Amino acid sequence: MNDTFTLVGWILGDETGFLPRFLGVALVWGAGITGWISFVGLLSIWLERKISAHIQCRLGPMEVGYHGALQTIADGVKLLAKEDIVPKDADRFLFALAPILAFAGTVVGFAVVPFGPDLIVADLDIGLFYLGAVGSLEAVGVVAAGWASNNKWSLFGAVRAATQVVSYEIPMGLSFVTVAVLAGTLSMRGIVAEQHGWIWNWFLFRNPFMWIAFVIFYIAALAECKRAPFDLPEAESELVSGFHTEYSGMRFAIFFLAEYAQMYVVSAVAAVLFLGGWYTGIAPIDAAVQDSGLWRNLIGFGVISTKSFLLVCVQMWLRWTLPRLRLDQMMHLCLKVLLPIGMVVLLLSTLFEALVPSPQMRGADGGFTGGNSWVGLGVMAFLVVFGGGWIRSVIKSVPSFRTAVQS
Repeated sequence: MNDTFTLVGWILGDETGFLPRFLGVALVWGAGITGWISFVGLLSIWLERKISAHIQCRLGPMEVGYHGALQTIADGVKLLAKEDIVPKDADRFLFALAPILAFAGTVVGFAVVPFGPDLIVADLDIGLFYLGAVGSLEAVGVVAAGWASNNKWSLFGAVRAATQVVSYEIPMGLSFVTVAVLAGTLSMRGIVAEQHGWIWNWFLFRNPFMWIAFVIFYIAALAECKRAPFDLPEAESELVSGFHTEYSGMRFAIFFLAEYAQMYVVSAVAAVLFLGGWYTGIAPIDAAVQDSGLWRNLIGFGVISTKSFLLVCVQMWLRWTLPRLRLDQMMHLCLKVLLPIGMVVLLLSTLFEALVPSPQMRGADGGFTGGNSWVGLGVMAFLVVFGGGWIRSVIKSVPSFRTAVQS
């Protein structure tokens, strides 16, 4: 196993015993991650409101703070003051425990998600496997909330959540395996280390099939986070408010904080697996700060946070663009589209790595010296150009599209 207490070990030194380092992790990372999740929630809610407003030609919150920046804090204070209502026939213990389970299921994912080269709670050799194992723990809290509420709409939403999360773990797992084949490790830091150098060394461009694996992962991540068009567990037009129909006050807020934290986790994982992690993609910049622990971690934290929040914004963009899928459409997409495509991508990506040799993709300065990335970029560009034209022609041939254009 690698050094599992990377940041604390860096601060205290390598000779520090297990117990002091464990306590250091509990204090430093417990407070740090809790604060970061709170910041992610505040910023994400504000971004959601502004992005949705601009998509709909509105301004969004403008009154409380500059451009409504303090509106989320005001709403948090309002939720703190609201009455905590528990239904008469609910399972009171499980009803109170469900939001905690949902939030805890999200927090455990931060254990192996790196914030920088040395900013990681636990650099496990099986970090990717750990993420696959704990990634759906939030659904346990959702199911508990639906069952404990003693409400048929809440129960329907909980059953939908369980079905959706369990199903989409399979294509997401195939994306994990595809990346692991290329990286040769399950360590999150090790996966990022294999992408150092120029931007074309990122796994997204490693071969012509990795961008498909990225799309599969991102769609599965949307389903794991219960975001539109996969927001069937909440479905306000069908299930009142889904699994959290009976929740109010801060218990209601904790569910949404867990959702936005989960959005950040899956986005950070996407940045680590496909987008170079904390590397900028500009080899001289990364090489210049490599020997400076402080600047390397500060720049790395800024880079991976920026990539993650950009992917979070894409999730918000999709929510306010796409209509909700039906339950049968959701299952069809998972089992008959993403799953077979993911298996083919895993096979082709593995064969490509074996048949197209790349003995040295990076030089001593982190630059690109050859290998299969050029082939991957070329084939990917070909597929995007001609595949995009084919998709455009298919859309234009749909009768409803022609009717909409004529009207």
